[in-house]
Amino acid sequence: MVDKEKDVLPEQSARNHELHQELPIDFPDPFFRGLHRVIRFAIRVLAVLMVAVILWGVGDVVYIIYERLLTPPFLLLDINDIFFTFGAFMAVLIAVEIFINIRLYLGSNVFPVQLVVATALMAISRKVIVLDFDTLTPMYLLGIAATTLALGITYWLLSRKNSGEHWHD
Repeated sequence: MVDKEKDVLPEQSARNHELHQELPIDFPDPFFRGLHRVIRFAIRVLAVLMVAVILWGVGDVVYIIYERLLTPPFLLLDINDIFFTFGAFMAVLIAVEIFINIRLYLGSNVFPVQLVVATALMAISRKVIVLDFDTLTPMYLLGIAATTLALGITYWLLSRKNSGEHWHD
């Protein structure tokens, strides 16, 4: 039996063990290695589809602005129009963040947890921006608040961990 560890440079071996690899293409079992390739191909298809969604979203933003500006009173937006437009912009930005998640995942073979949490935080922020306070229940608002707080704390903890800060500082 060949020891693969001996064929790998020490710094590469340390890096491979340091990172949490989700779908390594050098997996020892050929069956799972093949499945990893299939999944990585599927992720590439998702990346292409996400680009299509981003382009469609940009077209939607242009259409929304065009439609709102041509509705009487002409060339004026009220506060609801502005918030509706902000929601459309945020949806496109969230799609861009998801595309970046996909690209980083494919490029590094590591799941970018902090970026996923940041994307979720952006998505919940979009939800807060477009909330219709006339139709909200108190429990729904508490749920949105709890989700926002949990994501904010999680992002803060991840950023502290990644920046090397320690609790006793």
